[in-house]
Amino acid sequence: MPRKGEMKLGVFVNQAGYSEGAWRDPSTPVNGSIEVDHYARVAAVAESAAFHFLFLADHLGSVEQGQASVARESGNAGLEPITLLAALTARTQNIGLVATATTTYNQPYHLARMFASLDHLSRGRAAWNVVTSASKFEAPNFGETELPDHDTRYARASEFVKVVTALWDSWEDDAFIRDKQSGIFADSTKLHVPNHQGKYFSVRGPLNVARPPQGYPVLVQAGASAAGTRLAAELAEVVFTAAPDVEYGKKYYDSIKEKARAVGREDNQVLVMPGIIPIVGRTKQEASDKLQRIQSYAHIDVQISLAERMLDVDLSSIDLDSLVPATLPTTNIFQSRQTVLLELAARHKFTWRQLIRFVADGRGHRIIVGTPDEIAENMVDTFNQSAADGFNVMSATLPGEFMEFVELVIPELRRRGKYRSAYAGQTLRENLGLMRPLNRFTQASR
Repeated sequence: MPRKGEMKLGVFVNQAGYSEGAWRDPSTPVNGSIEVDHYARVAAVAESAAFHFLFLADHLGSVEQGQASVARESGNAGLEPITLLAALTARTQNIGLVATATTTYNQPYHLARMFASLDHLSRGRAAWNVVTSASKFEAPNFGETELPDHDTRYARASEFVKVVTALWDSWEDDAFIRDKQSGIFADSTKLHVPNHQGKYFSVRGPLNVARPPQGYPVLVQAGASAAGTRLAAELAEVVFTAAPDVEYGKKYYDSIKEKARAVGREDNQVLVMPGIIPIVGRTKQEASDKLQRIQSYAHIDVQISLAERMLDVDLSSIDLDSLVPATLPTTNIFQSRQTVLLELAARHKFTWRQLIRFVADGRGHRIIVGTPDEIAENMVDTFNQSAADGFNVMSATLPGEFMEFVELVIPELRRRGKYRSAYAGQTLRENLGLMRPLNRFTQASR
């Protein structure tokens, strides 16, 4: 049955593209990962199609799985996302700007200040993708040998966000009078000191930045483990997830909505947006040929290195043509992604070699290969089945594959009445249909 409303769309900007070998594609700029013009071009294409946001992932360490893969890895030469998005505020007008920042190796005051600043610079288009660190390469950069355990990371993240939002509420919306005649810059009665004392943080405040235009930048989260879904239900306004098929996506969608309702949240204030990797061709054969060409860019050393990181397993002594086991030792890294990949491997009876290929292609996200009509129909069907409120489009190469998606698939979505033609509001919250949060201190005084 057709579902009312239109889907939301973001574009996942991963340097040269989401494919592990994207940097080798002739259409991608060889130094694009560190060139603002490359990112600005992708942003311009997305904004011309009224995409809701740009999404930048991040981690705080270089990938060093082995010397063979390091020489071929392209992910060690990127830019810090908040800095990059600050630069893009001057080169965009409407599109939302989502930056990933970890709660494991940051402090709440730092991130509250940076995201408030980004929201002001962009006039209300900022969003924070709240993550916990999940790479063994991050811990040694902060004086630790191992990551904190999984549940501790999420407990810290929950308290971290509470501190950040309290800091954003330090000043009421109209606290800064800036009256030159009287000499009064701020109404001191509208200043509030959060004075947070918790298990992980002691933060007095207040923040030395005016309350963000959106009240709070939009909160994004990508948890799918038990701890991750609890955090998403508690605080996320956009939930980014990996759903390799519609059946998995629907189960996840229903679970998140149910958990959010249980803590008093409304369905339309928790948007589930799984990643998709569209490979579009004017014919099915053209799309299939394109996928094979893109796959050829990723060297086997890089593929194996990625699979080892995602699954937290050493593949050096494993027969790659043997079947993937139903279970692996519980990981302290990507728990939810490991579960998704193992379930998929069991369902399709994958060998390790096949799973390695699947991980290299999409890391567990759904790959849709076909004509513009087929890709649009797949997306609409997923939306209609309430397995997604929209999608994070993870183009295999940038800007090439993304430009073709915009040129060929977006018109098909509009023809079906499922995607907009223009921006509806000024802020990211307005464009996503999300409420602007009231200041907690103002509410408390009523």
